[in-house]
Amino acid sequence: MTAVEGRVREAHRKRFEQEGKIYSAPARVNLIGEHTDYTGGLVMPMAIGFHTVAAISPRQDGRAIFSSANYGEVREFDIASLDKQPTRHWSDYPAGVVWSLKQSALTPAGFDMSLEGDVPLGAGLSSSASVEVAVAVAILSQMGRKLPLEELAPLCRRAENEYVGAKSGIMDQFIVAGGVEHRAMMLDCRSLEYDLLPLPEEVCIVIANSMVRHSVATGDYGNRRDEVEAGQAVLRREKPGIELLRDATLADLVACRDKMSPESFARCKHIITENARVLAAREALLASDMKRFGELMVEAHASMRDDFAASCAEVDMLVEIANRQQGCFGARITGGGFGGCTVNVVKAELADAFVEQVKQEYERAVGIKADCFISSPSDGALALAAKGGAA
Repeated sequence: MTAVEGRVREAHRKRFEQEGKIYSAPARVNLIGEHTDYTGGLVMPMAIGFHTVAAISPRQDGRAIFSSANYGEVREFDIASLDKQPTRHWSDYPAGVVWSLKQSALTPAGFDMSLEGDVPLGAGLSSSASVEVAVAVAILSQMGRKLPLEELAPLCRRAENEYVGAKSGIMDQFIVAGGVEHRAMMLDCRSLEYDLLPLPEEVCIVIANSMVRHSVATGDYGNRRDEVEAGQAVLRREKPGIELLRDATLADLVACRDKMSPESFARCKHIITENARVLAAREALLASDMKRFGELMVEAHASMRDDFAASCAEVDMLVEIANRQQGCFGARITGGGFGGCTVNVVKAELADAFVEQVKQEYERAVGIKADCFISSPSDGALALAAKGGAA
């Protein structure tokens, strides 16, 4: 049992005077394939060792009570009367899951739930999907139901898209629920087919948090999504056979350039080229060619910075510092953008030295102390539950 699981179990016992069953869902980092998921594209995430932990026990009055250790607050509502009324509050995420379950005719009975997580907020590691999936797995287990990954992930995504109002794609919920230890995942976000790909043992993943926070529910993230959808609509209208950007080539995009805004053209260019980079990254991993994989990461960051315009000065500096360190194959921004984390592929034997040097140089350059985390692919919520993660 982890320290977080122990704290959640004890807090639940004290507050609700019942033993809670424990469920856990990880965070995720995306190695390559940014902003491609909501246009049916390709991504390559992995689950990582930050977690949201949920303890659940039944109650008999048809109410749901959520207690958050991170926020020090309790929220309560009647399940039968829960409607789509987000409040811009942390409780929108677990409430949204209950609402989404109801939309699928899976209305739960009453329950008490205690939540605590160690996923850094606003860092681009998908703390929201971690909460959604942990809550969903806990509630479904109490109901005696199990959903396959291909149903569970869209259910949680619906909570975020339609209840919370964040325009995220399917990647976050899919990898958080379905990740497998020691494997990265290449996911086709249209078909939901996926490959599990090994990372060579001699490399590790370093996540560096710029400490510049972002929010995906409002602001620039939503604007970029709107610009992408506007460009996609032009391609769909002008090029028969194109339904999503996934179907388009750069030649298709160039042919339609004068019919869309410069912003839409640039955003769509990023996504089309990023899909190609994900396919190339898959081949690099299968060949254990980390030099090529790193080159693709560098290209991906430049595309996020220049075509998608979703980086920031601090993150660009963090990437620049990382790429000049010994043992670093490649670095790039990861997550929604506008702050958050970088993902770095580093020789395992040099990872500790890499972390120290990056932290020192970043603080000298921008006056901020970065948090760094050396990671390897972890199990998702379904694998954790199957291995006895619930008790």
